[in-house]
Amino acid sequence: MLDREQFREVGRERIDRIRAGLTQNELAGVVSTLPSNVLMLTGYRPVVGTSAAVAHRDGGLLLIVPEDESELAAKSWADEVRTYQPESLDRLSDPACAIREPLRKALHDLKLHCAELGYEFEAAAEPTYYSGVYLFQGSMVSILHDVVPSAPLRPADRMLSGLRAVKTAYEVECIRLACTVAGEAFARGREQLAETHTEAEIAAYFRSGFNELGLKHEGVERADGFAWCMSGPNAANAAGAFATTGLRRVRSRESVLVHTNSYVDGYWTDITRTYVLGEIDGSLRNVYEAVFAARAAALAEIRPGAKTAEVDRAARDVLKSRGFEDRFPHSIGHGVGFDEMSAMARPRLHPKSDETLEIGMTFNVEPAIYIDGELGVRHCDMVAVTESGMELLTPFHATLNELLVNPVLTLKAG
Repeated sequence: MLDREQFREVGRERIDRIRAGLTQNELAGVVSTLPSNVLMLTGYRPVVGTSAAVAHRDGGLLLIVPEDESELAAKSWADEVRTYQPESLDRLSDPACAIREPLRKALHDLKLHCAELGYEFEAAAEPTYYSGVYLFQGSMVSILHDVVPSAPLRPADRMLSGLRAVKTAYEVECIRLACTVAGEAFARGREQLAETHTEAEIAAYFRSGFNELGLKHEGVERADGFAWCMSGPNAANAAGAFATTGLRRVRSRESVLVHTNSYVDGYWTDITRTYVLGEIDGSLRNVYEAVFAARAAALAEIRPGAKTAEVDRAARDVLKSRGFEDRFPHSIGHGVGFDEMSAMARPRLHPKSDETLEIGMTFNVEPAIYIDGELGVRHCDMVAVTESGMELLTPFHATLNELLVNPVLTLKAG
């Protein structure tokens, strides 16, 4: 486990990028309260969303957290961690009121009370690993007008989004670890696949590993995640904006789609594997072969300087050539790491995107085929862009044979 000085050392790359981003955008500083942005800026992912990060272009990175998060927040690369009480028995208050004085003092101490400041303004998707997360949202504009009335304010969402899109070496390593833990959970979950189980039972088997297996890794403080299972005709619903798990009992010779989002210390994964119990018939095999061919085509396009739209096109062209053009209704991928399943997260691997891949970008690649009333097959991997091309962060269960729960029967049938 890294001590504070070691943690500050691994954070230097991110701090340098923050300063460069502020300089490029002609901002003296930025105030952030969105938990995933606080993580990106300071290395600490708030638990319940009532923390704030303040970064200065010329030096100075300050973190304000609730008192009961102080021990967790000690693991950050901020220059200083300050605490406050979001609520108390002495007054009837809320975090938006309670943070005003600590934030006022922080901005004055950093000499940002008269400087041009950036803040979060645009809509955002925020992953949560607690039952509820407080979001300051538009109230922060009012707070800043109150605590530093002389400071010009400007939305900084585009800058923050750009900083989130390209991960540092340390952040990639954190995401790699989250994928490793997910692989261990998938291995455990696969062992439980059987016709005697319902979708809900299977989803529970996969999810149970995220916490237990994650905490067994040295230095990991928080780990967990979510899992959904959709089988047979239900798996076609995985094309929608959200996943649902039912009580349907899985059956042999049909697709069993398991979608998960898991995290380790705030860094997320987005992984899907589609299994088959027992034998696999010709039509279902054709679907799998098309998905894997699309996957190979997309992965072959990933390298620094590649256009994200070309990655999507490569997969889409394969599916079109095999007669599945209308069975793939979403883009091939989106940014993952600080986000988990937001299609808005950069880079967006979308047919209409004009983005270019850069070293350090991490995202998912999720070719799929959905046939209403029959099946859904999706294979969602996590990748990182490297100097030489790309690194597959989720190499497990990556072939059809590995996805067959009873390969002996399948080989006999073939």
